[in-house]
Amino acid sequence: MTLRIDISGLPYGQLRFAASPLAELTAMLHVLAEPGHHPQLAGWAGDVWAGLRPELAERLREAEFLWRSSRADFLVPSRPRPTLAEELDDVDRIDDETYVAAALITTCGSNRVHFGAPSPLTDATARERALDLAQARGALQEAFAERLLADPAAVRARVRDTFEQCAEAFFYAAWTGVAVQLATDLRLKNDLLKRHGLGAALASVSGSVTLAPDGASIIVDKLQDNATTAHTDGVTFLPSVFGRPHLVVVHARGWRPVVQYPVAEAGPSAPVSLETVTLRLEAVSHPVRLRLLRTLARGPHTTGELARAWDLSAPEVSRHLAVLRRAGLLTAQRHGRYVRHSLNLPDLTTLGADLLSAVLR
Repeated sequence: MTLRIDISGLPYGQLRFAASPLAELTAMLHVLAEPGHHPQLAGWAGDVWAGLRPELAERLREAEFLWRSSRADFLVPSRPRPTLAEELDDVDRIDDETYVAAALITTCGSNRVHFGAPSPLTDATARERALDLAQARGALQEAFAERLLADPAAVRARVRDTFEQCAEAFFYAAWTGVAVQLATDLRLKNDLLKRHGLGAALASVSGSVTLAPDGASIIVDKLQDNATTAHTDGVTFLPSVFGRPHLVVVHARGWRPVVQYPVAEAGPSAPVSLETVTLRLEAVSHPVRLRLLRTLARGPHTTGELARAWDLSAPEVSRHLAVLRRAGLLTAQRHGRYVRHSLNLPDLTTLGADLLSAVLR
């Protein structure tokens, strides 16, 4: 499962390492939405939630689909600016159809809504399909999608105002310390790129990012097999402190490829019994079950959604899910007529940082 970014003939000057305030704020918002992905930041997340005004907390819950299971592409800037305000200005310049398409790719699953398809803002069939998919994800998701489709300008203004309130509430305080770590990492990456070439720079980004032997492609170990090209604009690499252990890649058609990579090292895992480790290792040893885990790391899914995502039959998916549940790696919860399966991150974490990182990236 890899993403291949074609860089053949691309000068190194178009491979840019830079810091993005908006991308780091989005990583912080993901931590607040999914603290189980980031146990080392659980204390920070708890303190932030405790200090938020109720109105702002509610706003974060209503819009969390922009950053919870994946990131809306416009929240990971390809051309970072020095300030958050400048990057939000750039987002404001995106047209409604592009903004809504990027938001729905996140809220409805990246394998279901695609750029180039009829816009749900203008096409009744596309609109109905988007709302139907949103309904399967939960009431908050459905309500957010309905508001976005009914009045994109109002929702966009509200989302920006929410980011600005977050900046005052917690981002600026955290960014002061984070910016130093990002600057240190950027000096290292740019020095490696200049002195030792792209292969060395990519090796320092992540063991999951490599240069193809012929030097014509960047290969990223990600959830799905896909390919894109950087011939027009190049590639942007954004370091992140709050993003660890995730490796986020924006590669949709019409967007400059962006890789947001973790700066910090993962912490040690807690010990568990040998019997439990054996049971869980057997559960994750099957390639189909590992793919299901990596899909579920993006958020809860139904059996039908998992079957469609991987071209499998529902009974086959059910058998694999049963093995993962017996190992304690999944939970299931009914929401109306849907049963959604969720990753049990605390128990998966006990298997080790390498497995956790492989599943979450």
